[in-house]
Amino acid sequence: MRLSEFNQSQNGEVNTLLKHCVHIERWAHDILQQRPFASKEILLQSAHRHATTWTWDEILAALNTHPRIGEKKAQAELSTKEQRFSDREQAAVMQDSATQQALFQGNVSYEKKFGFIFLIKASGLNSEEILTALNYRLSNDFDSEKRIVHQQLLEIAQLRLAQEIQA
Repeated sequence: MRLSEFNQSQNGEVNTLLKHCVHIERWAHDILQQRPFASKEILLQSAHRHATTWTWDEILAALNTHPRIGEKKAQAELSTKEQRFSDREQAAVMQDSATQQALFQGNVSYEKKFGFIFLIKASGLNSEEILTALNYRLSNDFDSEKRIVHQQLLEIAQLRLAQEIQA
């Protein structure tokens, strides 16, 4: 979508686009209220600023819309656009059985320890890098991991928004 279309489209259409970036209703609402944006950069800065205010409850709810690394299905049903985002972001995650097993075991350990899925901005990362990050993050305490998850979700939302908006 062109920035001019983003600025002029009906709220429902833009809200849907923003929901595909991250399922946090308040974030979408806050961005909608600031339209029109003079540039893509200003839009992305605004999106980032609003993302820094997400509550942990909002983040947890959004995590339910993300598939586990190495899996294709999220706990909640993904739209076609969200599925394409996820597929593109996890493109370098190898699907051989050893990698799938390592990711599965890591995900189970992570979820058992923290109570939510392992989230990482996978775009540009290969399986080895993701597994290294997963194993490293398993040593974190709960509060540190919450901060990292917030940052990762913010980066995913920013990436998706940047991909959707043309100047």
